[in-house]
Parts: sequence; structure tokens; C-alpha cells
Amino acid sequence: MTPRTPAPEAGEVAEAGEAADVRREPHGPPGRRVPVRRLVVVPAVSAVLLAATYLWISQVPLDAIARNALAGGNAWLRLWQHVRLTAVSTFWVLLIAVPLGIALTRRGLRRAAPVATAVANVGQATPAIGLLALLVIWLGIGPSTAITGMVVYAVLPVLSNTMAGLRGIDPQMVEAARGIGMSAAGRLLRVELPLAVPLILAGVRTALVLNVGTATLATFVGGGGLGDLITTGIQTQRMAVLVLGSVLTVALALLVDWLASLAELALTPRGLEAG
Repeated sequence: MTPRTPAPEAGEVAEAGEAADVRREPHGPPGRRVPVRRLVVVPAVSAVLLAATYLWISQVPLDAIARNALAGGNAWLRLWQHVRLTAVSTFWVLLIAVPLGIALTRRGLRRAAPVATAVANVGQATPAIGLLALLVIWLGIGPSTAITGMVVYAVLPVLSNTMAGLRGIDPQMVEAARGIGMSAAGRLLRVELPLAVPLILAGVRTALVLNVGTATLATFVGGGGLGDLITTGIQTQRMAVLVLGSVLTVALALLVDWLASLAELALTPRGLEAG
């Protein structure tokens, strides 16, 4: 007869199950899962849009005026100018709006918050082309005028979101940080700002997209950018030049918003992600 193997005791079964669970669990903190749709859709749409535009322009007969507008890497130059205008203006928006938003939520400057918000609202409520025209009187023609107008136009989303993010923090968390001996700077850097990051990043994302659109108006103040292609296409009635400038602007706005959404996801502290 074959000897019977004794059945394992309940304690041994539990220990074996726990050991198997330990082996199956990954070590370290769980990574963030980015939906494939979020990674693929916008770049794919932009690529299809650009490819279709390229194929269409390559099939359209171009006269000397259209060829001159698109020759010599002119489209790439205008695209680079557009990206530079957007990046520089957004940098100045961050440099102004985030510290100002922090300052206006501190006890000594809270009374000035409505005034600052009203001024920022006026800047965004003013039509962008009218604002640029007024700045030309003061600053003259050039990229600096365009950048100044873009900063004034885009400062409101970052300023208001910074203030809203800091004001929305649970006061008990700030009091708890104060209770364990944190300084005011420590509470701001280690408690308040990390909790306000999602709203601040949402404001930065909005400002970026606003600046991509507003940069097309830089052509009217000598700032360059893709607006040069659009206005050239309109003035000379060359559809290929107009379509190329418009499509590049749309594709750039889509890609900038996509990159900003990924940065927003990556920079948001763990546990604060939406959804």
C-alpha cells in the first residue's frame, strides 16, 4: 500500500498563502497608470492632420508668391518663433502669477486679493488685438511687445488657480503642521503648495493654450510666429499658405495641451490625482 501523506495543518496553509502573496506583490510604490488613449490619441490626430496637409500642399500647384512664402525653411522659422513666444510668455506668467498668488493668500496681503484679481480680469477681458495695439504705443514694435501682451492676457488663470488651490486647503492640516513645530515657510513648501499643485498646474495648462492662440496675433506688432503665414495667406489670397499656418497653429495647440496634461499628471503628488 502507498503511504498516505499527512494533510498540512491550517497554520501551515495560511503561512504558505502569505508567502505566495508576498512573492506576487511588487516591491516599491505602485506606478501611475497612464491611459493608452491619453498617450496616443492627440499625437496620432496631430500626425494625421499634418500629413494630410503636407500631401495636399504637395499636390497643389504653387505660384511664385506661394513658393516664396514657403521657401527657405520659412514655415519652420515661423513655427520656432511661435514656440519661443509661447515658452517665454508662459515663463513670465509663472514667475509673476505663482508668487503673487502665494503672497495674496498670506495674512498681511489678503485684503489686496480682490484688487489684484480685478486687474487680472481686466487684462483678460480686453480684446487681445486691442491690448497689443495699446502696448505698441508704449513699447513700440517687436517681440517684446507681443510677449508683454501675452503675459497680461494669460496671467489670470494661473493667479486665480494658485489662490484657489491655497485657499481650498483644510485649515486643520495647516494647524496640525503648525502644531508639530513647522515654520511658516515649511508649512508653505511641505504642506500647502503640494496640496495646491493640481489646481496650479491646471491654470498653467490653460495659460499655455491661451498663449499658443494669442501668439498668432504677434504678427500685427512685428513679433513673428505662425500668424505671419496666416496673414500672408489672407493678404495674397494663397490658400496653401493660409492652410499651412492655420494647421500648424492647431497642431501646436493640441500638442502643447497634451504635453501639459502629461506634466500635470506627473507632477501631481501621489494621492491627489483626479479620479
